[in-house]
Amino acid sequence: MPRPWVIVAAVLVIGLSSAHGQDVGPGAQRTPFRSSVDVIAMNVTATDASRHYVTDLDRQDFQIFEDGRPQQVTFFRKSSQPLALALLIDTSASMAPNLAVAQEAAVGFVRALGPEDIASVIDFDTRVEVRQDFTTDRSALEHAIRKTAAGGSTALYNAVYIALKGLNKTIGDERLEERRRRAIVILSDGEDTSSLLGFDEVLDLAVRSDTAIYAIGLLGPEISATLVKQPNDAQFVLRRLSEQTGGRVFFATYAKELNGVYGKIRAELASQYFLAYESTNPRRDGQFRRISVRVSRVSVVARARPGYYAPSQ
Repeated sequence: MPRPWVIVAAVLVIGLSSAHGQDVGPGAQRTPFRSSVDVIAMNVTATDASRHYVTDLDRQDFQIFEDGRPQQVTFFRKSSQPLALALLIDTSASMAPNLAVAQEAAVGFVRALGPEDIASVIDFDTRVEVRQDFTTDRSALEHAIRKTAAGGSTALYNAVYIALKGLNKTIGDERLEERRRRAIVILSDGEDTSSLLGFDEVLDLAVRSDTAIYAIGLLGPEISATLVKQPNDAQFVLRRLSEQTGGRVFFATYAKELNGVYGKIRAELASQYFLAYESTNPRRDGQFRRISVRVSRVSVVARARPGYYAPSQ
């Protein structure tokens, strides 16, 4: 039976909610939602000039701008929320030579999850199969990863769509102060060849669902990661999914590099901040609003999702 191709993308979901927040730390009192206020939440990564993660910032160190207008940070937490992670594994025929190594790297990634983190395993070729629904059971996740087999074509967009829907269904109604950081991790070695959905449709869904995607492209020594020109190119697709959702993209030449790449993704997820603000724009026009996050500390740069769609009602 044809099997899917391997994609490992980490997607951090940052949702639009109605809430009123404040600083949260050990022993801090929780603040309930206010349905009359639109709260925009996001995960933020801060790095210094050497690209090392900066993890000792406080609420007052951050400034948020929406369409150029300053916003007030109303909720702040240093990364302590558990993850909800969808692990996407491309098992198309072209992955056959590298699948065993990719499986071991994915297993190592799953074993390093926190005790409260939940994860699912999805593999895809011509079709998409949820091998394991969201669980904290590491043995079940490992078993699901090892069950994958290579064969068939590539339905990446379908897989991302199913992963996003699964994440929204699993944790879509969580309170702001209890919200899990949502992520999809993708490892892919090629272009989508068999999805029913188009790239633009899936990208729009990812942006609207506030999901940050971390993508790994296992593209081989013959493909340069700098030659990204066409909208259907594997590199272009993985870059866009990552950049437009606040994640990162990684390109590996050989499967043996995957352990290190997964380690980099783990390090970033463990070093983030969770911020929220109440938008000062009252319009319900459904338009895209651009977000910029700045840090007052010299030589420290913040990265977050680039924006969100305003509610239409």
